[in-house]
Amino acid sequence: MNSNVSFPLTQSSRSRMSRREAMRLLTSAIAAGTAGRLGAGAVAEEKKKTGMGLVAYCLGHQQRAMTREDPKTSLFEPMAFLERCHELGAGGIQVRLGVRDEDYATRLRKKAESYGMYIEGIASPPRDEADVESFATQMQTAAWSGARAVRTVIIPGRRYEFFDSLEKFREAEARGRRSLELAAPVVEKYRMPLAVENHKDQRAGARVELLRQIGSEYVGACVDTGNNLALLQDPVEFARAMAPLAFSVHLKDQAVREYRDGFLLADIPLGEGCIDLKTIVEVLRKAKPDIRFSLELITRDPLKVPCLKEQYWTTFPDLPGRDLARTLHTVRTRAAKALPQISTLSREQQAARELANVRASITFARDQIGI
Repeated sequence: MNSNVSFPLTQSSRSRMSRREAMRLLTSAIAAGTAGRLGAGAVAEEKKKTGMGLVAYCLGHQQRAMTREDPKTSLFEPMAFLERCHELGAGGIQVRLGVRDEDYATRLRKKAESYGMYIEGIASPPRDEADVESFATQMQTAAWSGARAVRTVIIPGRRYEFFDSLEKFREAEARGRRSLELAAPVVEKYRMPLAVENHKDQRAGARVELLRQIGSEYVGACVDTGNNLALLQDPVEFARAMAPLAFSVHLKDQAVREYRDGFLLADIPLGEGCIDLKTIVEVLRKAKPDIRFSLELITRDPLKVPCLKEQYWTTFPDLPGRDLARTLHTVRTRAAKALPQISTLSREQQAARELANVRASITFARDQIGI
């Protein structure tokens, strides 16, 4: 495993990237808020273009660095994010479009078209009838912007952390279903596919059943290729189950390693973890030839999946023991030698590592899995 994945906790290792180098990379990231400001560097990056887009969460450290420099600026303003992703060689964006006027949305669409890039939005579904109008204005903006889909989530938090009883989880599922029932007529009006992400909330069977019960051709799935590993599901099997309903994809790889209460799960550059990305991409493309893949790599410390603690099983009364056995076998046989420890780095190093992770993933997507 290379240095993009392995970042041991020793002081000498933390100092491996010099402060000067980290500041140089960070300054480049901040300075690249508009097209052309990187000069020859931007041209060099453009030559490495991939069809894979970037989800806004991939550049969280860049955003925080930019706002520290100038609180009035935001990398996640859609036009600024489009420009930065173009400079990095990405093929599209997934970002909150919010509520924009038709002129702005049209300019965003035309700029993306000029770059050969796609646009996907991010929005929260309506919680109740009072939210429907606000949701509708966001879908109007997405339609004006030429968005291919809008990604959403319907259940808060990670299931095994957020809920302390099965009853509370079932109540959240019911609220999520109601949100989609309210959203369906709106997305049908604007002909805007609403892609519901598996957000460490429901396993494949429950999510497929929910979407089929909603019964709208415009309400489907955002398939996250790594999240359901935390729910003890095989990523390839999950992709096969969700593929016919997929509108969008969060492409991610995961490094794993055992710890006392279960296993650790870390976002790392594509191709450096335990996910069979090539097979997953083939499965999704076979079902949906025109589907777009967007990198969602959050540069952060590993997450804990405490699947050996009793609390984890509170909301899983019927989860088969064989799924636990299979997942732990994967963790043990494909364990990473080390996992990234981002919180131990300086702000500059965190931003530099994030940028390196994104660039490595773009290269892998283009050269190894044909995106």
